[in-house]
Amino acid sequence: MSFFLHKSNFLLRTVYPEFWWKIEDSTEPTIYLTFDDGPIPEVTEFVLEQLDRYAAQATFFCIGDNVRKHRDMLYKVLEAGHMVGNHTFNHLNGWKTEDENYLKNIQKCQQQLGVETSLFRPPYGRIKKTQAAEVMENYSVVMWDVLSGDFDQRLHPEVCLRKTIQYTEPGSIVVFHDSLKAWPTMRYVLPRMLAHFAERDYSFRAVPQPVYAGY
Repeated sequence: MSFFLHKSNFLLRTVYPEFWWKIEDSTEPTIYLTFDDGPIPEVTEFVLEQLDRYAAQATFFCIGDNVRKHRDMLYKVLEAGHMVGNHTFNHLNGWKTEDENYLKNIQKCQQQLGVETSLFRPPYGRIKKTQAAEVMENYSVVMWDVLSGDFDQRLHPEVCLRKTIQYTEPGSIVVFHDSLKAWPTMRYVLPRMLAHFAERDYSFRAVPQPVYAGY
């Protein structure tokens, strides 16, 4: 049994209306793919291969310490034309971290990235209002419309796929993870999800920097 919401609900969006949850685009059906917690050798490379098959762009919210350990993977992401965002250096839970330490951890991640980004995603989606106020001076906080749940090892891959497809709609920001924990499920779900929506003439884009977000 899973203990998370596949679809972000109205209450969350109401509490944090300034965060990006979904991107409205009236020109064509578009999905905004995002990948958290990498980069990781083999896992991130698999994601890049799948995206390339569908000329899909994505945004990778990177952990600074993983960038430090696998910098060549970051270069591969950038060379493939994808965007990167800040996901803290140590995957910190904002609710459990003092503001000063949290903000310093974000800055430490930015130093590792070495490229400009205006996109930040709080690990676990957990960030205090006081932290968010500081973060939004330099970043847009990107949440999600659909959480695939690929990280949940109790969730059968076929159920993960079905739920992700069920809740994804034009403009959805969808979260996957290029992490070792999510790897067994993600490698099943991602290719099938891409194929499903490509057959229905969806395009796959990175979250723009900056962007107008519709709610």
